[in-house]
Amino acid sequence: MSTQEQQEQVPNLVITTAAQEYLKELLAKQEIEGIGVRIFVESAGTARAECCMAYSAPEDVVPTDYRQDYADFPAFIDTPSIPYLKDAVIDYNKDRFGGQLTFKAPNSKVPRVGPDASIEERIAYVLQAEINPGLAGHGGSCSLLEVIDDSEHGLTAVLQFGGGCQGCSAIDVTLKQGVETTLQAHIPELKRVIDKTDHTQNDKAYM
Repeated sequence: MSTQEQQEQVPNLVITTAAQEYLKELLAKQEIEGIGVRIFVESAGTARAECCMAYSAPEDVVPTDYRQDYADFPAFIDTPSIPYLKDAVIDYNKDRFGGQLTFKAPNSKVPRVGPDASIEERIAYVLQAEINPGLAGHGGSCSLLEVIDDSEHGLTAVLQFGGGCQGCSAIDVTLKQGVETTLQAHIPELKRVIDKTDHTQNDKAYM
């Protein structure tokens, strides 16, 4: 993805009016002319992704960052993080203890794949973007162990389930009707999906 394409996605990042007012007050306390905030995602596209915001004094500005101006301060967005900040919302919610700044970025953990991505990358993308959000409701997750290609079965994805899916009595239904169907809809050349999870360990199983 080119820098221009990434920048076109920046308007999807929203800092609400309430958050802007809160940040304005915080930045005023720094007493630095031209200070703003820098927004970025650490470990973007992985399960460890973490959305971050930091003060950004004029001398701290990274030349490649995308600048987004608000009424009272500038925000500098880390260019490689832009695809992972799609539909992100930074908000401020008042409560009895004062309030809390929240940062919701639903696409921060989703790996991005291009037209030349490998079969493994494409499967990992579908797992993170389409399948794991649904499994998370049951406290479960699914990851790719390997892809096997043999003359008897063709392309086969070997998966491992964890969390509430490990030891779940409905795993065969989940695998066939949910995971396999979804993967094959996105990756037609994938012939089958098999589960290598040890389901005898069922202490935290959803069912």
